[in-house]
Amino acid sequence: MTQQIEHAPAQPVIQARDVTMAYGDTSVLRGIDLDVHRGEVFALLGPNGAGKTTTVEILEGFRQRSGGEVRVLGVDPERGDDAWRGRIGLVLQSWRDHPRWRVCELLTHFATYYSDPRDPAGLLALVGLTDQADQQVNRLSGGQRRRLDVALGIVGRPELLFLDEPTTGFDPQARHEFHLLVERLARDEGVTVLLTTHDLVEAERLADRIAMLVGGRIRACGTPAELARRAAAQAEVRWTADDGTSRRVRTEDPSRLVWDLHQDAVGPIADLEVRRPTLEDTYLHMVHWQDDGTDAVMDGEARAA
Repeated sequence: MTQQIEHAPAQPVIQARDVTMAYGDTSVLRGIDLDVHRGEVFALLGPNGAGKTTTVEILEGFRQRSGGEVRVLGVDPERGDDAWRGRIGLVLQSWRDHPRWRVCELLTHFATYYSDPRDPAGLLALVGLTDQADQQVNRLSGGQRRRLDVALGIVGRPELLFLDEPTTGFDPQARHEFHLLVERLARDEGVTVLLTTHDLVEAERLADRIAMLVGGRIRACGTPAELARRAAAQAEVRWTADDGTSRRVRTEDPSRLVWDLHQDAVGPIADLEVRRPTLEDTYLHMVHWQDDGTDAVMDGEARAA
């Protein structure tokens, strides 16, 4: 008889329990629970002032938390050493240092800080900057500069990459190119990515899972489809009645309504359309709770696992 061996589940790359942060009498984080698993793109979504950057700075070890437990790659960030930091890549909201360095020179210089860095030429090809290798950093476009920031963040082959509001101020083309790069890193390079953003489209496109941070608490966590279902936001069914009038009904069970319409109809239903809840509906629902001063948390949200 073959003995069955049970394998313990892999430890999350990021694990946070009841994390709080206060500045004087002002509470910024009020009990964050968070798990980010290896190989996923995880988005932390929320309005300005929700605590996204504070959360990321605690996870990166740049800010001491007021309370709670945190493990990043198995280590408390407040006690992380150089070896631990070498396993993490950072792309901050803005970075305007080294304007007169040439792109390849700067990347080659950063590579010297790591024991097993990526080849600078290959890395420039990965991020689409080969043609800009000899160009000064201050002459790059916004999208090109952001791709260089990513190159600097991953030159040391990090296991975990933090992207803090990476596409703020981007035009649509630059944002699209940056999204392709992040997808390539996660899919082909196996890098775990934690992304903070208040861009709903960006979160929905890139993230395997999304946590909504509102008022210092995680109000919801899951895939975009799961979040829409949990919010109990109603779908909208639209059609044109036999008398030519436009009809619109909101319902939690659009399939039943459409079935009933077909059962009652003599012929085809004109202009039938079903609009299901989107990530935006969920987000606005969460923010509305905060505006009402409500502390209710949806089922399954207490831990963003």
